[in-house]
Order: sequence, then C-alpha cells, then structure tokens
Amino acid sequence: MPVLPGAEPFRHEGGEVGVLLCHGFTGSPQSLRPWAEYLAGHGLTVSLPLLPGHGTRWQDMQVTGWQDWYAEVDRELRVLGERCAQVFVAGLSMGGALALRLAAKHGDAVSGVVVVNPANKVHGLSAYALPVARHLVRTTKGIASDIAKEDSAELGYDRVPLHSAHSLRTFFRLVDGELAQVTQPLLLLRSPRDHVVPPADSARILGRVSSVDVTEILLEQSYHVATLDHDADRIFGESLAFIGRIAPSVGKEGTAAGG
Repeated sequence: MPVLPGAEPFRHEGGEVGVLLCHGFTGSPQSLRPWAEYLAGHGLTVSLPLLPGHGTRWQDMQVTGWQDWYAEVDRELRVLGERCAQVFVAGLSMGGALALRLAAKHGDAVSGVVVVNPANKVHGLSAYALPVARHLVRTTKGIASDIAKEDSAELGYDRVPLHSAHSLRTFFRLVDGELAQVTQPLLLLRSPRDHVVPPADSARILGRVSSVDVTEILLEQSYHVATLDHDADRIFGESLAFIGRIAPSVGKEGTAAGG
C-alpha cells in the first residue's frame, strides 16, 4: 500500500549531534514533522522514521507488533550512532515508550531523552479483555487527533487494530520493567488535559527512571498530540535548549537556519 500523503519518513543530514524522533501508535511522522524540521533548521541531524504498519491503512498495522516498531527505531538509532558524535532520542505517546527503551538498552550511546505525553500502560477494563477480544473483534475506535487547536489535525488511523493494541500492552509492560535502566538526562513534557494518556503514566515514568537530571514541563494549552497543538513551539524550543545544554556544539556549527 502507498504511504498516505504527509506520512512519509523524514531525514536530514546536519551536524555531529543527531536526534531520533519516534511517532505514536496508529499515528505517523506527520505528527512530529514540524518538530523534526525545527531541529533540522538548527543544524541537527534528524531521523523521523515511519513505523511498520503505520501511515497506510489500519489493515497493514493488524499484522505488525511491538517487535516490528522497536526494530525500526533501534536500526535508525544505530545508523545515527555511526554518523553522529552524540545522539538524542525523543518521542510522542507510544513513541515516548520506544525512546525510553532505546535509552535503557543503549546506555551511553544515547545522550538524552525527550518525551511528550509518554504512554506507559493500556488503561481500563478493555485492557484485560484484549487477549480474548482481539480474536473476536478486529478493531475499536481510533485515538488520533486529540488536539485543542482548531485548525490542526493528526494524520492517523480512525480504527485501532486489536491485535496491535494487545502487542502494545505487552510492550508497555516490558518497558515499565526496564525504566530503572534509564539513566540519561530526561525532559518530559505533558498535557494536563490529555484525553488519550492519563497523568499517571508520566508520574510512573518519572518515579521509576534512574535519571538524576530530570525536567518536567506542563503544556497547559494542549491535548495529547501537543506537537501539533498550541504548545508546539514551546516543545520545539525546550527540546533544543535541553539538547544544547548537554551537547554544547549545537548551534555553534554555523549551520543554524532560522527558528
């Protein structure tokens, strides 16, 4: 199936500092494209891959699972590691969980982590029904485009494949057990008015990571897909400042372009 217009992966060859951006469950690179372009405009090398099964139609996602999604970002991280002196990982929602696992598994190869409304658990009674329900019902209603900004929309599926949701639940449990291995500086940005991921997820992540350098920022004007919402510019600026604090060469290579 062809990739939906706007859902294409994004890559930019910049300086010696790289950033890997991970999009969310049933979403696409479109939700993070402005963020990726902002970082690229400030001289960073940026990779924003399209996760397997995403960006086409939900039926393609039905036959994928967390191993496929994680393998894609793991591969991209290794490519960035060969190209860059320092690499940061970042993500939205499930992409935040992917970024945290990369940090846990790759240690010093990851210099810092930025997560926006990171997901840590599939909530509600439906989560417990998934192992059986996924064999009886193929999909449930979608979660895309939880955005306060009226003229903004997320390119994502309008249905959630239950096989994939079951795999996501397994992945969250796995990552939850690995959070203590995350020691890198962490910037966590969250929306108090998030209709997809509750604040308990961010609280649990902050309580379980071993990072000493931790910053939490509230995005008061945005819903779940904050990277396309009213607080987008703040996310972009705060993440660049965070990266620049840890990698001082950022912005000093003569490749910055606007902001």
